[in-house]
Amino acid sequence: MNTPVANGPKLSVVVPCFNEAEVIEITHGRLSSALKAITPSYEIIYVDDGSRDATPELLSAIQQADPNTRFIRLSRNFGHQIAVTAGIEYARGAAVVLIDADLQDPPEVIADLVAKWEQGYHVVYAQRAVRQGESHFKLWTARIFYRLINRLSEVPIPLDTGDFRLMDRSVTTALKRMPERHRMLRAMTSWVGFRQVSVPYVRAERFAGESKYPLKKMIAFALDGIVSFSAIPLKVVTFFGFGFSALSALGILYALMMRLLTDVWVPGWTLIFISVMLVGGLQFIFLGVIGEYIGRIYSEAKGRPLYLVMQELGFEPSPPEPGAAQTAAAAPAADRQEV
Repeated sequence: MNTPVANGPKLSVVVPCFNEAEVIEITHGRLSSALKAITPSYEIIYVDDGSRDATPELLSAIQQADPNTRFIRLSRNFGHQIAVTAGIEYARGAAVVLIDADLQDPPEVIADLVAKWEQGYHVVYAQRAVRQGESHFKLWTARIFYRLINRLSEVPIPLDTGDFRLMDRSVTTALKRMPERHRMLRAMTSWVGFRQVSVPYVRAERFAGESKYPLKKMIAFALDGIVSFSAIPLKVVTFFGFGFSALSALGILYALMMRLLTDVWVPGWTLIFISVMLVGGLQFIFLGVIGEYIGRIYSEAKGRPLYLVMQELGFEPSPPEPGAAQTAAAAPAADRQEV
């Protein structure tokens, strides 16, 4: 196993937070108890992703009371995957655990993840055997989501998994070398390889608050996963392009035969109208698919940092260990408060 950074802890636990004031104190209590039962050498890194409630103030108070706690406050809401990325950048442990703050992923399962890691695995991902308190629609769309991603992606993603997982430091070092903006960490973790194993668990009902992944965000997230890890949509567009080119050739042949071999010249407007409408609609769809890829190229080409940090609490004066992905660096010193 990898060693921690410069006398760092055995475990770093990254907890992204967005409007979690109702649950964050209970989460910290359960998380701390679970980690103390595993090892005395741990740190909890809370990343506030631009919360609009009392979450930052509560996290600041928690950090002041618990020396094992670190607090990063981003300058605005950058999104769940970016917040997790920020936590990974700052983590100093020999292993990094990702877990959400809503207690749907029980902190007590971390002990099982650590046990597998100590057996020599580099990635231990928690696999949802049961999902409590979720609607049939949510379960159905999640099932479709994972299977569609695996159908289209060049990298297989374990079914029924989220970001709740443990990663060895060798894996997080590899992730830091991947600076893309449209991130899907569960797919990126699969891409880097290493020895991986699953641990089944029962996903609990959300303790308080509301889901941060409504249908609109889930669709956007799925689109990011498909476009970021697969060129199949472009291949499908090409396939349909050739198919409709062949149909167009047959249509031209039909029109010529009608003109040369019969006296029927004007009739056929229905066929022409349907063909124009169909091909026009498909062209817009194809342009949209191509536009998704071009838009991502444009976003990457700007080279902006993935996130900016407004406040840091509980860290040493030195910055986090740099990864090769310099675009994922935090804000300049002028934009950061160090305590």
